[in-house]
Amino acid sequence: MSARGIGAILSVAALTALASPANAHAAAIACGGGVSTGRVAVNGCISAQRGKEGRVYVREITAYVKARNTGPRAANISYEAFFRVVSGGHWVKLGSGRTYVPAGGTVEATEVGSSTRPCGPVKVEIRVHARADRADWSGWSTAATAQCQT
Repeated sequence: MSARGIGAILSVAALTALASPANAHAAAIACGGGVSTGRVAVNGCISAQRGKEGRVYVREITAYVKARNTGPRAANISYEAFFRVVSGGHWVKLGSGRTYVPAGGTVEATEVGSSTRPCGPVKVEIRVHARADRADWSGWSTAATAQCQT
């Protein structure tokens, strides 16, 4: 292939990339350590997406739960997520839910709830716990963020 042909292909690829819509506000999800309740392992996860309301920059903080069932039978999982500002804040429930996890299966990051906060240097934290049917609640899986992400 000639240099001219390669240049044409690269030009088309560049124009396609520029024309494709990109989600500039996509937030990365960070997960805390895992905890377990019986044969189900749970991770609490957090994302912070930057936005603007009027003149105020805000971040949408979202809590997620991930669950893995290591057992030979399917399990119904109940979960709850809480949120707080680390410096003196109190825990506020963001949400709760229930999901089915097949035997040996995984439920990827499932949104539990969210909170909109002004951007600032304060650290915010979420915590998630879960339980399988007829089991005790797990310990807390915690994740935190301190910045507005773009």
